[in-house]
Amino acid sequence: MNTIKILDKTFAPFIGHEKIQEAVMKIGRQMQADLKDTAPLFLCVLNGSFIFAADLFKVYEGPAEISFIKLSSYKGTATTEEVKTVIGLTEDITGRDLVILEDIIDSGITVTHLVNDLQKYKPRAIKIATLLLKPAALRTAVRPDYVGMEIPNDFIVGYGLDYDGFGRNLKDIYKIVE
Repeated sequence: MNTIKILDKTFAPFIGHEKIQEAVMKIGRQMQADLKDTAPLFLCVLNGSFIFAADLFKVYEGPAEISFIKLSSYKGTATTEEVKTVIGLTEDITGRDLVILEDIIDSGITVTHLVNDLQKYKPRAIKIATLLLKPAALRTAVRPDYVGMEIPNDFIVGYGLDYDGFGRNLKDIYKIVE
């Protein structure tokens, strides 16, 4: 893999597709064991987690449903303190087992906002799965139940993650070159 340019930024190879798939399989196996007696609703947080959610949903062998919501908290390469709901939940989640699917958790502000919002509807349980976790960037108490891999606090693109809308279609993950 070589460096790539997206808009005005250069990105270097960081995580290859094979390692990403290993992380997805690891999460899938953990979820399979933990959720075997339930029929969870997977809640995919758009736009970034759609590829992760699709790959994970294919390896999860139990009964499950999937739905999509869209939240926004990024501008360019920086996360903002403000979380906006762009597309909301349409399913009745009262008494349901939910699994929030995130591509990446860095500050934790978005997923904390989402968990707090979902708790109003009285689900039976809420679990959080993320492909990538940036422990050094966390600023909230919410911790995911399933983590594919921990990474440093670098800005990354690929496998659903974007820079101003571009780069989501890359099968590998790249980090910004400062």
